[in-house]
Amino acid sequence: MFPFLESSMKDLKAKTVRSGFAKLCGQAAGFMLRFASFIVMARLLDPKDFGLVAMVTAVTGLYGLFTSAGLSTATIQRPVISYGQLSALFWVNLLVGVILAFACILTAPVLVKFYDEPRLFWVTVAVAAGFIFNSAAVQHSALMQRQLRFIALTLIEILSQLVGFVVGVGMAVADLGYWALVAASIVSPAVFLICVWSVAQWIPGPPRRDAEIGLMLRFGGTLTLNSVVAYVAYNLEKVLLGRFWGPDILGLYGRAYQLIIMPTENLNSAVGGVTFSALSRLQDDPERLRRYFLKGYALVNSLTLPITAFSALFADDIILTCLGPKWMDAASIFRLLTPTVMIFGVINPLAWLLLALGLYGRNLRIALVVSPLIITAYVVGLPFGPNGVAFAYSAAMTLWLVPHVLWCVHGTVISPWHLVLAVSRPFLSAVVAAAFAFGARKYIGDWASPLLRLIFDGGVMAITYLTMLLFVMGENNLYIDIFRELLSRGRAEPY
Repeated sequence: MFPFLESSMKDLKAKTVRSGFAKLCGQAAGFMLRFASFIVMARLLDPKDFGLVAMVTAVTGLYGLFTSAGLSTATIQRPVISYGQLSALFWVNLLVGVILAFACILTAPVLVKFYDEPRLFWVTVAVAAGFIFNSAAVQHSALMQRQLRFIALTLIEILSQLVGFVVGVGMAVADLGYWALVAASIVSPAVFLICVWSVAQWIPGPPRRDAEIGLMLRFGGTLTLNSVVAYVAYNLEKVLLGRFWGPDILGLYGRAYQLIIMPTENLNSAVGGVTFSALSRLQDDPERLRRYFLKGYALVNSLTLPITAFSALFADDIILTCLGPKWMDAASIFRLLTPTVMIFGVINPLAWLLLALGLYGRNLRIALVVSPLIITAYVVGLPFGPNGVAFAYSAAMTLWLVPHVLWCVHGTVISPWHLVLAVSRPFLSAVVAAAFAFGARKYIGDWASPLLRLIFDGGVMAITYLTMLLFVMGENNLYIDIFRELLSRGRAEPY
């Protein structure tokens, strides 16, 4: 065993909070960067450009799930890992990436025939390069996460996004259309690969057959299968809309979906990455594991719920401000998807708990049950267009919420009542804040530009929400504790 691979339990709380804060700040910066790219690209390109690329990525994104083969999670979750095991996993990931690149190229003519769109051929071929870049970076990134080196990892993520953004905008300004989106999607992982190899300072050794990675491969295989099932369930509607309604409609739906899910996806990623790493170190300490999980869970929902409520109330102004007048048909889709995103905020963090405890089999069974429900909803809503699909999607997720929660926490140190307490305070605070913001809008009316209205409505809602959450609901102690740990100067232990 190599000492730099082992994470110390000393000062775990302080390191987790500081890493989480760095990750959250990085995610905020990354979100602003992606948001800027989102806005600029929406104005430089047409819905059809986004729809053409989405036709490819909705399918090839399925291949992307095999890039890590679940082995990054296995690296983080495993209590002890050797240099030989880590090297073996690197070569497995790289081999998978090469296979996926070839599979992507072979898929190109199939997509051309399926969508009856010749332009998709070279787009699909170009996207194949991303699989190799991503797979070569999997274990280096996982090693840095295992060591809670989230500050460096976050800076790398921001830099790679920035370079991709600059390249994409430059090509869009040069009137290269959908190729601007393709280039950005390839450049970002290439930059990430170069940086993570430079910073991780780990060189994999030659592959060895005696590395004893069988259990980790089974763990990763189960996670990958779970990801495949979930991906199909949560992305099949894009394939169906592209096939039966065309690239323009898919472009509208895809932009609305990405815009509504972007904030909560970033929050879950920021808090979840750090929380999972910490929980994996606490598998044998149930009491600390429960406390860590519930704090992270409460934090995610305290941020997700008000953002989603605000999005539902002011969808028209959000679309008009972010995307422009030519995208106004996406506003109704955006609003109809808000219940789905709110439920994601409640249920997605439960995966941290299941994976940290090694309950990946249960995670897979849950995905196998929910997938037919969601796919059925797509089929029912498809004849009614993107609005019908969005409504059916949200209805299915609402029905699934309670069974999902009960199944996830069964037999663990977390009870349903723990989750109710963690969610109830931010939920009630968000409801009150949304009512105040809505009342203020009705009282003042449409008095200014959409951007100014959003700033005013957001200010009213933020002040009301924070007052309710921190003082009326008494959640100020949670954030004071987090702030104290953030300021603590516990010395980081070597890994």
